[in-house]
Amino acid sequence: MIELRDVRKAFGRQQVLDGLDLTVEAGSSYAVMGPSGSGKSVLLKHVIGLLKPDSGRVLVAGHSVPELHREELRDLRRDMGYLFQHGALINWLSVFDNIALPLRETTAMGEEEVRGRVEKVLGQVQLSGTDDKYPSEISGGMQKRVGLARALVTEPSVILYDEPEAGLDPGMSQAISELMRQIQTELEMTSLVVTHSDRCARIVADRLGIFEKGRFLVEGTPAEVLDSDHPRVREFLGPKRS
Repeated sequence: MIELRDVRKAFGRQQVLDGLDLTVEAGSSYAVMGPSGSGKSVLLKHVIGLLKPDSGRVLVAGHSVPELHREELRDLRRDMGYLFQHGALINWLSVFDNIALPLRETTAMGEEEVRGRVEKVLGQVQLSGTDDKYPSEISGGMQKRVGLARALVTEPSVILYDEPEAGLDPGMSQAISELMRQIQTELEMTSLVVTHSDRCARIVADRLGIFEKGRFLVEGTPAEVLDSDHPRVREFLGPKRS
């Protein structure tokens, strides 16, 4: 479903992606971990078409993302959800209107159908009854779930997560991770997750890659990678938990 082959991207003299290879099978969840500033979010921006590689291939559902025309890219993005690191909610819009925004901007749905779709995803993220609240009136964890609902409302087959647990306490981080996994499994979505949290990776991922210097240092199941004796993995993650 998502495939990157020998992708390279530099900003000036800084080589951010350096021959990156990645495969995310349809219906599976892949997590990416790595040091801050290593280019993990740049990877997501290539998948959604916000950045173009200097060389290499970026494929989503068989489409070469960098080669798509504007209308084709817009159509592809309708089938992709994106959960931003800090939710990116619009403060002056209600929870309902924040979630409805993608439908109103990219589809010809009538308001009755929009309401039905919004209420459906609010139920999926366990926020039924919060339609009329504003972002300032709900907790950080609830804001993150509203962002997730907005990413789900177009019923995408692919969803991208940029640090979904950022800014949350450990308990809420675990709850969000478990919700992500539940939704991914129930809806058979393809998920690509950028995270700093090994707890999140263990919960949400079928496959995990440790990202360093523009490519993957180690890949495998979360247990294989997080419990690896690889010196650079242990330097990044710290000692194994007893």
